[in-house]
Amino acid sequence: MSNKYQVQFKMTCVKPATLQPKPENSITIAVSSRVLFNMDKEQQIFEQQGMEEYIKYQVAHETEPFSPGPAFSFVKALEAVNTQLRDLYPESEELFDVVLITNNHAYVGLRLINTINHHQLFIERFCMTGGNSPIGYLTAYNTNLYLSSDPVKVREALEQGIAAATMFTQEKMTEVSETQLRVAFDGDAVLFSDESEQIYKAHGLDKFFEHEKAHENKPLDHGPLKGFLEVLGKLQKKFYAKGQRMDCPVRTYLVTARSAASSGARALKTLRSWGLEIDEALFLAGAPKGPILEKIRPHIFFDDQMFHVEGAAEMGTVACHVPYGIAQRVPERKGLKDKEVSSIK
Repeated sequence: MSNKYQVQFKMTCVKPATLQPKPENSITIAVSSRVLFNMDKEQQIFEQQGMEEYIKYQVAHETEPFSPGPAFSFVKALEAVNTQLRDLYPESEELFDVVLITNNHAYVGLRLINTINHHQLFIERFCMTGGNSPIGYLTAYNTNLYLSSDPVKVREALEQGIAAATMFTQEKMTEVSETQLRVAFDGDAVLFSDESEQIYKAHGLDKFFEHEKAHENKPLDHGPLKGFLEVLGKLQKKFYAKGQRMDCPVRTYLVTARSAASSGARALKTLRSWGLEIDEALFLAGAPKGPILEKIRPHIFFDDQMFHVEGAAEMGTVACHVPYGIAQRVPERKGLKDKEVSSIK
């Protein structure tokens, strides 16, 4: 067999079939092609030469796999959790189900399939919309989390009540665990509403502390990522039921700029009122989040403020922006790629 055909066979071989859970039973994670894989070169061709040249390039290179993108390690960690869940609960369909959602043309599909097989990913559900926005399909897929490089699409998803965040191409990505999924959340405007942040923005830190103390026993309203923490918690309880609380393959973190003594109690009491646990709560009292996240090494971190997203990314954490709440109306630094242009996602 020639080298040419050896390469092509390697790229198109099929993995052993794995039973897919029904969408209504699974935890659906929708990812765009540009966050799962690094497609920066292809995106540049699309922007500079147009759709036809983009498609020609993809077809001509369809046996060449894309390299991993910022969501790749997160997706691999989801699959590792699924493996352990299947061992403990062989008949259960309460598993992560990753769906590739992209407005790529179907012509590009073969290269994406070849890449998925090359990296031994278990992704069977595709949605390729040929240039149209894929946002309308998120509800049909019962999506629990949507990750994209397009901030406009992410905002559209949030407006539909779907947990969503913008991911960025990063020069540095810290090595993360292959056996334990670690997810870190900011508090206000991510897990919680932006109610308290509005007080801070309008009246300053002292009034914020007064407000939080006066409302300590009143739970905050939910934020856009509360539902995702909820489904992670349900999976954790399945491991706890098998005696795996101390070595659970899912671990969650609250990493917040709140102060513990002055405003931390309300955050913890809110989580308790929801019946949700968080494994580790880190109250930083305004200190930078990057160094703490570097120690945690999460697969993904969600924050509503680009300042914190950039700081975390500079130290190698895969940090996502949740464009929700009052912070989006305040000018922020522009460092990471966040261009609102027509693109292939």
